[in-house]
Amino acid sequence: MAILPAYARIAGELRELIRDGTYPPGTRLPTIGRLCDVHGVSEIVIRQAFALLRTEGLVETRRGGGTVVRGRPPARRLAMERYRAETAPAAVPATSFTVDHQITWRDYRLDRSYSRHRADEELSALFAVEPGTLLLRRYFVFWARGEPQQISTNYLPWSLVEGTPVADPDREPWPGGTPAQLAFLGHPATRVEEAVRSRMPTREEADTLRMGTGVPVLTITRRMFSGDRVLEVCRDIVLPADRVVLDYAIDL
Repeated sequence: MAILPAYARIAGELRELIRDGTYPPGTRLPTIGRLCDVHGVSEIVIRQAFALLRTEGLVETRRGGGTVVRGRPPARRLAMERYRAETAPAAVPATSFTVDHQITWRDYRLDRSYSRHRADEELSALFAVEPGTLLLRRYFVFWARGEPQQISTNYLPWSLVEGTPVADPDREPWPGGTPAQLAFLGHPATRVEEAVRSRMPTREEADTLRMGTGVPVLTITRRMFSGDRVLEVCRDIVLPADRVVLDYAIDL
């Protein structure tokens, strides 16, 4: 059995103490000096151990605050059922995002940027339209309780939304989200397809979502159909992987 380097062994011990709750979220880890004394190693070894834990997204180092255990309770995406919140009549405003995060409309914030965009090869294939077809591009950052939680870049055919309230960013957030907007336009969604991948975030994504070092993102490419026609493409929904659980139920 290979002998681990000292920094990896120490990181492993700290990792287990974090996972078993000895160091719960928000707890400051022992100082570098204290860990040097306990393990009989130099400062550089402890710094390497901390660096490894940071790349795993378990801790963050705060200026003047030491190294602290990160903690973000995961939101739960009910992938097969979540869109029902946007298609069923509701007594209060809601979207699938507010349901995921169990927040009220008052705790929900949506930053947005709208522009017209020509379909590239990938978008034209997803929409099953000619390359160069004019689309409405909508870039959203979703907030819950004052924290950014999700980025979404979605596209709608310009011919469908031109001159309608759906193309007006001042109408957002729209109760019921995109399914409600498609229904408003006379084309209720009848099918949703999602493809899930994982990757490391871009610098912009990590900054926007206030992510810790070393945390990957889940990216979801979504298509909404009305009958046989694709009327919305999200490329992509971007979610920090340490804040979300994807739940799937398959009836056989």
